[in-house]
Amino acid sequence: MSKIKLAIVGLGYVGLPLAVEFGKKRSVTGFDINAKRIAELQKGIDHTLETSSQELSDAKHLVFSTHPEDLRACNVFIVTVPTPIDQHKRPDLTPLIKASETIGKVLKHGDIVIYESTVYPGATEEDCVPVLERFSGLKFNRDFYAGYSPERINPGDKEHRVTTIKKVTSGSTPEIAEVVDALYNEIIVAGTHKASSIKVAEAAKVIENTQRDLNIALINELAVIFNKMGIDTEAVLKAAGTKWNFLPFRPGLVGGHCIGVDPYYLTHKAQALGYHPEIILAGRRLNDSMGSYVVAQFVKAMTKKRIQVDGARILVMGLTFKENCPDLRNTRVVDIVAELKEYNCEVDVYDPWVTAEESVHEYGISPVATVDPATYDGIILAVSHNEFRAMGAEGIRALGKPVHVLYDLKYVLTAEAVDLRL
Repeated sequence: MSKIKLAIVGLGYVGLPLAVEFGKKRSVTGFDINAKRIAELQKGIDHTLETSSQELSDAKHLVFSTHPEDLRACNVFIVTVPTPIDQHKRPDLTPLIKASETIGKVLKHGDIVIYESTVYPGATEEDCVPVLERFSGLKFNRDFYAGYSPERINPGDKEHRVTTIKKVTSGSTPEIAEVVDALYNEIIVAGTHKASSIKVAEAAKVIENTQRDLNIALINELAVIFNKMGIDTEAVLKAAGTKWNFLPFRPGLVGGHCIGVDPYYLTHKAQALGYHPEIILAGRRLNDSMGSYVVAQFVKAMTKKRIQVDGARILVMGLTFKENCPDLRNTRVVDIVAELKEYNCEVDVYDPWVTAEESVHEYGISPVATVDPATYDGIILAVSHNEFRAMGAEGIRALGKPVHVLYDLKYVLTAEAVDLRL
């Protein structure tokens, strides 16, 4: 293990915390193609807020680079690049393939490449390894080896960190599986689970979030049903939750880099094998439709209060995919904004956690820096940031005109304090 010279390729929400933890114990090269990101990290700044300046400083053996040649001195590479979907909801392996090309150009005899990016079962050995072979001229499992250890990062969560979440590991041979497992055990205090193969580890990751997606889809459908019946969904869930084995899921928008994306990787692979998944895709369709449902309910409530929808000023509170973090990846709040604009509403988006530059770049949405009282015909509380909770019902209501509609998607306020809840 002392001979390992480690490189982390991709320094986003997943790669940086990993690089920092390893950098406290051994020499690590943190590589990213984003020069601005590297410059910030070299100054001790992490705009994702996953690591503090002190944590970056404590990683004494970690160096950052944008130069592929700096990877040549390394012999174990951990790939932590994004695996998004395209506009047609098909897996986009471009970042993964590009990273594999970069590593392939510096790969040497005996090197190990470990992937953490979420993929469908088989992607490591069927899609990535051939790229490594082509660019290195080396033979898999003779000259170099591979591993897979799926990331389990929860953005914004300061309790469940990379070291305190049990890690699944795997390798392309039994011997390499041992090496990969021992490497992660250097930093993972929660321990590891050594999977029997790379494909098993890949499948374990992709079903973690598929399961959550389907559970949320069920609760979303129940919320729609209960709304039609005039029953408060949260009250139902609290009552049902008194049974010890009832799962505590809540309805809502399903976005982010995992839950709203990973199921499409599994369904893509299933369809390639000639099987059409029924339940998984049904859950995806339902969750993807929630933005339209929310706006339909919202507009109906405005109409009942005789508020003119055409030209109405609407405030959407929150843009990130979850509370108390700046992560905008695959946020479904944008569905609400787009749907409101279809009704010709004037929409302001307010989120103290996001930067205008990133919001405009990702979605063409320029968030407002401040919000004025008595301004809005309607308010949608879309993300439960602490700042919004602190405002309370009175503070949020004060932003609305004398007659307005307040829709709480996150159960931040009581049922009595709002006009609508999901």
